[in-house]
Amino acid sequence: MNIGIIGLGAIGGSFAAGLRTAGYDDVYGIDIDEETIRIALESGMIKQGGTNIKDFLPELDVLILSLYPSQIAPFVEQYAPFFKQGLVLTDVTGVKTTIIEQVRAVLPPKADFIFAHPMRGSEKKGISGADHTRFLNANALITPIDSNLEENIQTIEKLYKALGFTTLTRVSPEQHDEQIAYVSQLMHALSVAVVNSIQASDETLTFAGNSFQELTRIADINGELWSELFLNNRTALLDSIEQFEVELNALKQSLIENDEHTLKQLFKQATTQRRHWY
Repeated sequence: MNIGIIGLGAIGGSFAAGLRTAGYDDVYGIDIDEETIRIALESGMIKQGGTNIKDFLPELDVLILSLYPSQIAPFVEQYAPFFKQGLVLTDVTGVKTTIIEQVRAVLPPKADFIFAHPMRGSEKKGISGADHTRFLNANALITPIDSNLEENIQTIEKLYKALGFTTLTRVSPEQHDEQIAYVSQLMHALSVAVVNSIQASDETLTFAGNSFQELTRIADINGELWSELFLNNRTALLDSIEQFEVELNALKQSLIENDEHTLKQLFKQATTQRRHWY
């Protein structure tokens, strides 16, 4: 099986290294940066690579697009004439509904696009941030559409399992976007808001412990990518923010009213839910 990866950044590079480690020898890397290709080749991350996708497309059986959301449909439209019959494509983006709509409008009948989302991203950029061990015991979401062939869905799931993902869940695109708005995008929004707070200063770390470090880690963010993710899922994310504001206001009101009973109840509720999850 010839596997191509477009974009050898932190995630694409991790896929390449992980697949090679798992025994998939025929991994091809494509990136606009020649230095990235050189590093990938010298490290053994890929078998072959280059900056021109046309050099590899006719031979590829699977193509992983590690691209920004706005780049996916235009890529498919531009290079569709060069796709091999039966090519299976997949993505790694954190939004689905809008991207699926765009891709379906330009996807040729000879190719099948299995939309997927590895739930183990990175705040790092570039191939230097690639680390396939981040995928070990991680979760991944597959969002099938009605045109997908079952055998192609299973092909992508097999690759994820080979990478070390232990929980693969098939969900609808709508459910994906609704839940990701809560478990991922809202967390990034909170982290950014905390770091941007007027209370932040040069003395902040003098007083900070592990909780502050853990909460603010993801504020070291790729602004170009996350702006696209937020805006492509703005309705679901706004719903999550508004629900969070309800709970934050409940805490705030208990403080205004010096209401110890309500405050304890809110803490107890959160403790019970957290322990239920983990």
